[in-house]
Amino acid sequence: MIFLQSTMNSTESSWRSSPVTMGGRFCASFIPFFSIIEGLVFAVANFCSIHRTHHHRKLRYGLRELTQLAGETQFTVNEVEALYELFKKLSSSIIDDGLIHKEELQLALLKSPCGQNLFLDRVFYLFDERKNGAIEFDEFVRALSVFHPYAPMEDKIDFAFRLYDLRQTGFIEREDVKQMVIATLMESEMDLSDDLLEAIIDKTFVDADADRDGKISKEEWKAFVLRHPNLLNNMSLSYLKDVTTVFPSFVINSEVED
Repeated sequence: MIFLQSTMNSTESSWRSSPVTMGGRFCASFIPFFSIIEGLVFAVANFCSIHRTHHHRKLRYGLRELTQLAGETQFTVNEVEALYELFKKLSSSIIDDGLIHKEELQLALLKSPCGQNLFLDRVFYLFDERKNGAIEFDEFVRALSVFHPYAPMEDKIDFAFRLYDLRQTGFIEREDVKQMVIATLMESEMDLSDDLLEAIIDKTFVDADADRDGKISKEEWKAFVLRHPNLLNNMSLSYLKDVTTVFPSFVINSEVED
């Protein structure tokens, strides 16, 4: 997809630029993940335009629930309603049960319901707050809200931390960072020497691991991000400021007035 290709080009530039910098190289391993987030709504919009004839199972969200979600997130009621239309289409693309399964996310983003992709796995894991193997609508909206330009910085820092905490230990460990960097290189079809790979990780931990215990705590992560704010550059998606304008096709027969 276009988003993934363009951002992988950015990744390659970030890795090959010199000298090695903690913020720049570490930030590069975020790019494929955030390209998936950025491409999610656009990919689903395109996917759903090809599958317009599907009849959706009735979901349980009414005006009261949509209004409550708007109060809990950065979206207006109309925008939540628009996201609801998008969600209903995606959640019925394979299994019409009102939930987004990983195969449906893969089909929309990667054009195939099969295969392995670390970044898509992390998107699915973080969106699936209840850890029941499927994304529910309220989870979908709350996760997207983190990427709203007006979302609190604390929410963005916490989300990014959980992205790197691959084994859910409450810390970012060296192996977590290495796995993400290697996955980034594979996505961009790049090769780095083992020495350079280890140098990137070494420099990251020298700067971020304040107590030198070999892992990065939430407090250390926050301090690291505040010193390298470019790590969160891609966590604010401008089009989320006005979903109804960017995706007018998802605003149909609205009874809501903001």
